[in-house]
Amino acid sequence: MKIMTEWGEKLDRNHPLQEYPRPQMERSSYLNLNGVWNYAITKTMDTPSAYDGEIVVPFAPECVLSGVEKVVMPDDVLHYEKTFEIPEGFIKDRVLLNFGAVDYKCEVYINGTFCGDHVGGYNPFSMDVTGKVTEGENRIIVKVTDPTDLGPQARGKQSLKHGGIWYTPSSGIWQTAWMESVPENYVQKIHFTPDVDNSEIVVKIIAPKQPKNGLITVKFADKVVAEQTYVVGQDTHIAISDAKLWSPEEPNLYDVVITLDDDEIKSYFGMRKFSVGKDKNGYDRLMLNNKPYFHNGLLDQGYWSDGMYTPASDEALAYDVKLAKEMGFNMLRKHIKVEPLRWYYHCDKLGVLVWQDMINGGGVYNGVTKLLGGGKYNFFTIGVWPFIHVRLDDKKYGRFSRKDKAGRDEYYKDLEEMVDALYNVPSLALWTIFNEGWGQFDSLKVYDFIKKLDPTRTVDPASGWHDQGGKDLLSIHRYWYPFRIKRNKKGQAVVNWVPGHVTEKLSRPVVLSEYGGYSYQEKGHVFSDKIFGYKVYGSKEDLNGGLKKLFEGEVEAAMKNGLAAAVYTQLTDVESEINGLVTYDRKVVKIDRNMLKTINDRLVIEE
Repeated sequence: MKIMTEWGEKLDRNHPLQEYPRPQMERSSYLNLNGVWNYAITKTMDTPSAYDGEIVVPFAPECVLSGVEKVVMPDDVLHYEKTFEIPEGFIKDRVLLNFGAVDYKCEVYINGTFCGDHVGGYNPFSMDVTGKVTEGENRIIVKVTDPTDLGPQARGKQSLKHGGIWYTPSSGIWQTAWMESVPENYVQKIHFTPDVDNSEIVVKIIAPKQPKNGLITVKFADKVVAEQTYVVGQDTHIAISDAKLWSPEEPNLYDVVITLDDDEIKSYFGMRKFSVGKDKNGYDRLMLNNKPYFHNGLLDQGYWSDGMYTPASDEALAYDVKLAKEMGFNMLRKHIKVEPLRWYYHCDKLGVLVWQDMINGGGVYNGVTKLLGGGKYNFFTIGVWPFIHVRLDDKKYGRFSRKDKAGRDEYYKDLEEMVDALYNVPSLALWTIFNEGWGQFDSLKVYDFIKKLDPTRTVDPASGWHDQGGKDLLSIHRYWYPFRIKRNKKGQAVVNWVPGHVTEKLSRPVVLSEYGGYSYQEKGHVFSDKIFGYKVYGSKEDLNGGLKKLFEGEVEAAMKNGLAAAVYTQLTDVESEINGLVTYDRKVVKIDRNMLKTINDRLVIEE
């Protein structure tokens, strides 16, 4: 069933998503390639002699806004073609072609010349196309293949047999395509590492060679607060006296201008610190800026009724963040998807913490699973043992559908790319490595890997099931029965499990990383007549009553006994899932915002 968002109804097909796509590394050179391209779906990599029709980039061919609405199958090749103009004076020394994301494997050609390829469907990438483009008319061709769930690659919730918690596939270019031109020596990468304890920001600039001169200028509220030269490739320590700390309540951001020879970059950072510690009662907590802070959030799938992976506009992208904030939540768990960089920018500016999931992959591939619709996870691993409190050893790859070594190696590559792309995001507080055992493997080794890449954030190695012990926190999912944290006779925190109310002593922060899933179907605003939810209500009044009881009776009580964070499922409906606080098309908010905000405002840890 087609249901449109208000932003999709107003889409300019020729000029969608024109905003600069990389807010923390902005330069004046910018040529947006979004808009109408030609497309064809064939069975070979050969460039087609004729195209099937038009597609609106950057929307996946499976979605309404693309104008195509066709599923790209694992044995298909999706071809894109566009003629575009490079204006006079645009080309400097080098020209870079950028893609926010292309799912899954792509090859790029400009004016008949191969420019490069990329593997991985969720991370941004660039190609140096110097000498392959000219001022005036140019022709670009992109060829894409996507095995969806017939391969072990990172694919998230995509499934050829979608339904329930699994969704329609999303293939091809699904984030902005654009070009920029730079001097011979230019800023390739920036790393900001805030050090709140020492009142400084540590900056590392990566470039092809040492500059003749390089300068970092830091401003707050348009006033210069620091200025310092730097050496490419080395850490530059810049003192930030009387630092204005970033938090959801006060999302203070510092503006930055970086010059490198003839290159100039506009950027920003936030001074904040994420850690683990104890509150005044001795309870283990997540800390923000050295103070206990309750992360109160929503599961956010990032799907749209008309654009699927891609919202129709930047205004739409910001809407979800604003809505969560208005309802009193201070965090969004970005579930099994990496968003366009502008989404994180809105979280930074508006003041919403981000928990970022890594994308799941893995699966079992044979004739039976292909017939059933792709790589399937072991039902007992993800759907039986966890509910009787059995935690499996994730070094047993077969149990977790992760025998394919190439797939495991690719996971590490994708993870490193994701951490690198999002490292500078001030609002990003926590990395989730694996979710509910979906393709989980060696989670403690992966934890060490990500901590080397980024020691500044908290890490959840196994969200929901199959915790391997130790590390930053214990992550629990609870849908089917009440969640309780109590104190035993020795004053130790214990969490209840089934069967027989089995309890577990807590020696680290415990987070309720998924709960709720209360559902209500808003007629006229649903994807299909199929209904999926963990508890279904027949009216908004009953839904609101259930939510009030859940938040006050379980979450608020558990927080007082040491619960460090909670993530309600979920922000929006997605396809046949109707457990969102707002409908899939974002046109109807199902809950009483004021009621929910009043409760959320009480979910604060007393200092």
